[in-house]
Amino acid sequence: MDPLSEAFALLDIRAARCTRFEAGGTWAFRFPSKAALKFAAVLRGRCHVDFENGSRHELAAGDAFLMAHAPGYVLANDEGVPPADGIAQFDWGHSDTAHHQGDDTVIIAGSFSFEPSDAGLLLDKLPTFLLICSSSPQAPAIASTLHLMAGEIGSTEIGASVFTGRLADMLLVQVLRAAHDQHSNDDLGWVGALCDARIGQAIRLMHGDPKSNWSIDQLASCAGMSRSAFTKRFSLLVGYPPRDYLLRWRLRLARDMLKRGFTVASAANAVGYSSESAFGNAFKRVYGLSPRRYGAPRHNVLPSGSKPL
Repeated sequence: MDPLSEAFALLDIRAARCTRFEAGGTWAFRFPSKAALKFAAVLRGRCHVDFENGSRHELAAGDAFLMAHAPGYVLANDEGVPPADGIAQFDWGHSDTAHHQGDDTVIIAGSFSFEPSDAGLLLDKLPTFLLICSSSPQAPAIASTLHLMAGEIGSTEIGASVFTGRLADMLLVQVLRAAHDQHSNDDLGWVGALCDARIGQAIRLMHGDPKSNWSIDQLASCAGMSRSAFTKRFSLLVGYPPRDYLLRWRLRLARDMLKRGFTVASAANAVGYSSESAFGNAFKRVYGLSPRRYGAPRHNVLPSGSKPL
């Protein structure tokens, strides 16, 4: 698999419910911050999104956006309307669709949450707001997925929630592809690192043979860069130095093996640890509990205080 597909197979990405927002007339609604990766797309109409720092982004039909560690924001079509509480205003507890005086504007939205130890890898280096314009080459694919999602939200057909969740996963990949088309790798954090011709090559090497004791010199040589330039650019994009990233990737692989019932010894050996003790210490330092406890059925969920990668 390519590195992004490998990561998605290991990261505990949970698609939250998808919702539909319909509004007519003039309106403005305030939504709170959310520690997640949130997406939204305009199916019909026009509006704008305002953030507390004063920035505004105009949105039209066909536009989509991602928000990493989503801050609080106001969604509106008229700046003269005082924003109402977008959570209290609608009965979200009983419906996935919010309706306000018509459907001149229709928006599909949803979010992805992560295990605390996984969130940093994908979210921390992404920009807070990432706009995917309707002119993007990926727009037709995104529009097709959104059309299917729109038909499933609120559906009483069997498997509707499963179908919507899978479509949300597809949408995330499509939006990340579109983001890569529109933005430089420097703006996309770890996703940008995967797409970077040199840094991506080093990541593929580490993913392809995680047991190897890759040196900085080896990785830099394979990337066609000097040691210092490689380390600096890798850290800039990924958020961690190369060796630190390799350590955390090994532990993610081992964590997945423990979930699937592997013994601590076999998981440690599979990711390059000759000492079960050294593996245990590294695992506990990152995840907050020993691999033996994590592998036990009653401990398959990490504690909330586990350290982010």
